[in-house]
Amino acid sequence: MAIFKVNAELRNDLGKGASRRLRHENKIPGIIYGSGREPRAVSVEHHKVLKFIEDEAFFTSILELSADGGKRQKVILRDMQRHPSKPIIMHMDFQRISDNEELHMNIPLHFLNEDESPAAKTAGIIIAHQITEVEVACLPADLPEFIEIDIAEFKEGDIFRLSDLSLPKGVVLTAFSHGDEADHDEVVISTTHVVAVATEETEEVAEATAEVTEEKTED
Repeated sequence: MAIFKVNAELRNDLGKGASRRLRHENKIPGIIYGSGREPRAVSVEHHKVLKFIEDEAFFTSILELSADGGKRQKVILRDMQRHPSKPIIMHMDFQRISDNEELHMNIPLHFLNEDESPAAKTAGIIIAHQITEVEVACLPADLPEFIEIDIAEFKEGDIFRLSDLSLPKGVVLTAFSHGDEADHDEVVISTTHVVAVATEETEEVAEATAEVTEEKTED
């Protein structure tokens, strides 16, 4: 698993005005909380975070965060707010973690060998990804960056469900902790038929083309 070291600065100035000033300085306001300790307001360099988030693993890894050069503490990125129309990160929430406390995290699914599957090679069939991430529970040491699904043998009509996932040791799906597994065994992948539907407009164009062709033939 990749190791991300985040350097932060503690801050005491709070509120919208303070956050606005930080953003003008190309810094991101944030907060660290959890593990029974007081929340602390921090800021991090915007350009460095932009580099971090290029790697999908940043969102599912244990991060090492140091505030004002102090002792590094283990955290996870719990939330990140983006500007609705600009490539700007507005705020970040970091949660402290403990090695012996269970985590709940959303983990992305990676689909392997899809292009090689019989379904992908069948005319008129597309493979539909119904779910692209799952929530898991595990200790920090067992936290996966992603979960792989090999669908090299996936055929038309096949269905892959949550219960078919091969999970790493120590990792469980939280979906199955809410009651009967059968009631929460959602479809992850399925196949769909693609049906070409001719619209009224395309039919008119086809008819007009046919008429022109006939006229040229007669001439």
